[in-house]
Amino acid sequence: MKRSYLIIGAILIVLLAVMPAQAFTAKTLTITLSGNGDAQADMQYDLSFMEQAAIFLHAANPSATLQSALSANLGRQVTVNSADMSSANVLISSFATVTSQGGNSTTLTTPSFSFANAQNEVKNEWYGSLISADFAPQTTTITFPDGYQATYYNQISIPSVSHTIQ
Repeated sequence: MKRSYLIIGAILIVLLAVMPAQAFTAKTLTITLSGNGDAQADMQYDLSFMEQAAIFLHAANPSATLQSALSANLGRQVTVNSADMSSANVLISSFATVTSQGGNSTTLTTPSFSFANAQNEVKNEWYGSLISADFAPQTTTITFPDGYQATYYNQISIPSVSHTIQ
């Protein structure tokens, strides 16, 4: 048993030495708001071979990590519906603030948020100098209940967005 761990460790060290220095790369983030301010967030990303191996070997738990990071950064209840090697789907309760404007008008306002802390945390890890993580989604789209969309490209920080629904 001990020998098999040594062999696996040796293989991982060799693979780490020959693999390109890349890591997590955010591709798309799609946030779909409901009328009550809850949000369904879908993120597509790429993981390095080593990150995939860690998940496969259960050394990392992407669902728990994602839930913890989002809850702490947003200060809201987050439920991870699914997370795998290339995507995550989460429900964020009360993501947007809902304000009645009188009559049939309602304004939804999303908070500003940033992935800069996550990117900095990776840099501070022991392996931080060995990899290049890109947490800025190539495309971030926020969709309001009436179909209005706000889209951002390659931004690590997303500003607050307000939209009034008639």
